[in-house]
Amino acid sequence: MSNSATELLVSACIQVLQAYAPFDRMEAAALRFLAERVKLAHYPKAAQILGSEMGVARTLHIVQRGQVRIKRSGGSSAESASITLGPGRCFSIGALMAQRESSSAYIAREDVFCYELPAEDFFSLTQKSSVFNLFCTQYIAGLLRQSQQQLQLQFAQRAAEQKTMNSPLARVITRAPVAVAPETSVRLVVEMMASQHLGSMVVVDAEQQPVGIFTLSDVLKRIVLPGASLDQEIAAVMSPAPQTLPLAANAHDAALAMAMHRVRHLLAVDEGGRLRGVVSERDLFKLQGAGLRQIRHAIDSASSVEVLVHAREDVRQLSLTMLAEGVGGQEITQFISTLNDTVTRRVIELNLDRHDLYGIDWAWLSFGSEGRDEQTFTTDQDNGIVYICTDIMDREQTQLRFLEFARDVNDDLDKCGFPLCKGNIMASNPDLCLTLEEWEEKFSHWIRTPEPLALLNATIFFDFRPLYGRFNLAHRLRLSLLRQTQGNPLFLRMLAQNALNVAPPLGRIRDFVTGADPEHPGTIDLKKYGVRLFTDAARLFALANQVEATNTVARLKYSSALMNIPPDEVAATVEGFNFIQILRLRHQHFEQEHGRAGDNLVRPDELNEIERRILKESFRQARKLQARLRLDYQV
Repeated sequence: MSNSATELLVSACIQVLQAYAPFDRMEAAALRFLAERVKLAHYPKAAQILGSEMGVARTLHIVQRGQVRIKRSGGSSAESASITLGPGRCFSIGALMAQRESSSAYIAREDVFCYELPAEDFFSLTQKSSVFNLFCTQYIAGLLRQSQQQLQLQFAQRAAEQKTMNSPLARVITRAPVAVAPETSVRLVVEMMASQHLGSMVVVDAEQQPVGIFTLSDVLKRIVLPGASLDQEIAAVMSPAPQTLPLAANAHDAALAMAMHRVRHLLAVDEGGRLRGVVSERDLFKLQGAGLRQIRHAIDSASSVEVLVHAREDVRQLSLTMLAEGVGGQEITQFISTLNDTVTRRVIELNLDRHDLYGIDWAWLSFGSEGRDEQTFTTDQDNGIVYICTDIMDREQTQLRFLEFARDVNDDLDKCGFPLCKGNIMASNPDLCLTLEEWEEKFSHWIRTPEPLALLNATIFFDFRPLYGRFNLAHRLRLSLLRQTQGNPLFLRMLAQNALNVAPPLGRIRDFVTGADPEHPGTIDLKKYGVRLFTDAARLFALANQVEATNTVARLKYSSALMNIPPDEVAATVEGFNFIQILRLRHQHFEQEHGRAGDNLVRPDELNEIERRILKESFRQARKLQARLRLDYQV
């Protein structure tokens, strides 16, 4: 190979490596030393790259392209499915430095290309580069960074797959196509478009090949304005010879075709020319990614619930992007809650146009995770109404007006992706649509008689927050609640005992104690045995110290300052709570991505070693919180 060709390969290698740590900080001479000595090796899908049976590790591998799965010694494929290395990741530094066999097997998940550096050159590189030497000697810290980057990489890849304009049309299409025969009446077509919220209707022949398309704009131009009959065949008013593209074409091709032919819909067809889906301008807009400002604008200006349904999906996609960028659990859950609040407010506003509540002081309340600003991808409705009933108002009739309004709001929220609460914790429940005085009496009863049901109610309803209406009503209710809890040590003690009914799932012999449910063996419910441990303690601290905040992290910080808890101890507690939240978000996303509802049941064996260590430490922080509760309340 000529010197110029060699130099080109070395330069290309340097350019690739500089995109990843620690090579992005490595000294120029050391990086060139590395690039001149590596060889690029190819491994086909399922090939084993490194393993214990191959003897003492003799090579440093740097992934140039593809994904490498790590299978722990003695572990199953299922246990190791989530542990992967992407481009820029190195292995196996630990085995190389210790001159031992690799304790894990490294297997190509797809076609993989690796830069490979012989052991002799590896050790020379550690002498030449202080950056690389520090990276290798602090390997555990490096593993932690890799774990975090791997998590971000997984979400970044999925976000890119879902949002790139290079996506094939087969991935862009979000629903099965709806089509009619040419002889179908215009009336039936329009009715179908309205009932199924379709922007267009495709007309196909007997072989399911598109012969025409009819859009919403055609209704005005070709039916309404000319006064055409609704009983004529759709073939008489459709646009013939619609624009089509093969399923293998990508979103860029679709955007270009739409611009060239000045159309807003394209039809995706298979190799036989049969209809397989419809791609609209909105589909392409979503691929380009909506930012926070655009989503807020879309929600605030939404004229129908159908528009809000699309906005909710945009919220999810933007949340996914935040995960990919490494944003923390607290920030993401507050972000999701904030935009969900905006959707709820718009639903309320749309329904106020159809209900007469003028002249009444009232507020829409959120409870539970939404009340704490801690919603995740999987959430149902927890809401209620507080209002003022003056002496001149009929209390029963006023409540009936609110209940009718609340039923419509609850139903619309359900359409927007907030399922109806199975426990009926919704504003349409007469028990949760109350005057301010009735809410105060309800809270007072729970505090005076802290039986199990009252304590359960306290964990849900005491985390209330106003979303719409007269916020001062919620503030008055909060002050009333704090006055009552301050003067009732028995209630606080019972609340502490209730918080201690669930212990962190830490084992004495094994790392974790998993659930005994035969349908979900080997799992931990991160909501019941993780998040709840922190939220219960934070709620108790807030009530005991007259803290008005409802967010768990805010409660911990404000209360701890009043309780003289050291800041570093508080920080460790918050980090533990936020890590569990991140695991929940990741798990829920992967579950929903595979067509499941999305739960909180995580298998510790499917986490990598670093994640298991951090999860164990997070549970230890929860145990410290509970130890403080036992000490403070003698339970």
